Amino acid sequence: MAEDSAASADKKESMPEPPPQPEVTPGEEFKENVRDFVDKVRKRREAMTLVGWASIATFCGAYALALVRFFFPRVLFEPPNVFKAGYPAEYTVGAVDTNYQKSQRVWIVREPEGFYALLAKCTHLGCTPVWKEAENKFKCPCHGSGFTKEGINYEGPAPRPLERLKIAVADDGQIQIDKSIKFRQEKGDWEKPGALLKA
Repeated sequence: MAEDSAASADKKESMPEPPPQPEVTPGEEFKENVRDFVDKVRKRREAMTLVGWASIATFCGAYALALVRFFFPRVLFEPPNVFKAGYPAEYTVGAVDTNYQKSQRVWIVREPEGFYALLAKCTHLGCTPVWKEAENKFKCPCHGSGFTKEGINYEGPAPRPLERLKIAVADDGQIQIDKSIKFRQEKGDWEKPGALLKA
């Protein structure tokens, strides 16, 4: 037993003593906690400041883009209302010219008494009819309205004839069509000057 106590005493002597722990007073512990809290608040504040500046930069960028876009307005480029359609000698008597159907939505008809221009727009719902030369009529593909070569409606749901457009001879001798001036048959406009260009 005496040997055991001697051995344990030897072990105690051979073990190094732990370094002394600095004594922390309650005041210093409080200060350390306050420092940790302040660091956390500072990091959070820096993060929120970064988010705020990023928001302001995003707003300013969007505003600048809107301002630049303002100087380039959206414009629908449409063909002009007045256009020239060649010389009268280029048209065959009794024929419907469909050269301007796609670009201007206009047909030019040459009759023995003169020329007239029809707006290629069905008076039912505004579809573009097709000239069927074999049947000698304009036929609307949407709902089946039919119009004579003169533009008179005779079949289908179209409530009135096609509209004529102002037709005249320009200074250079070409046929000039003005799509802004329309003549309606049911109002008696087809008898007015400009609805028919006499040959």
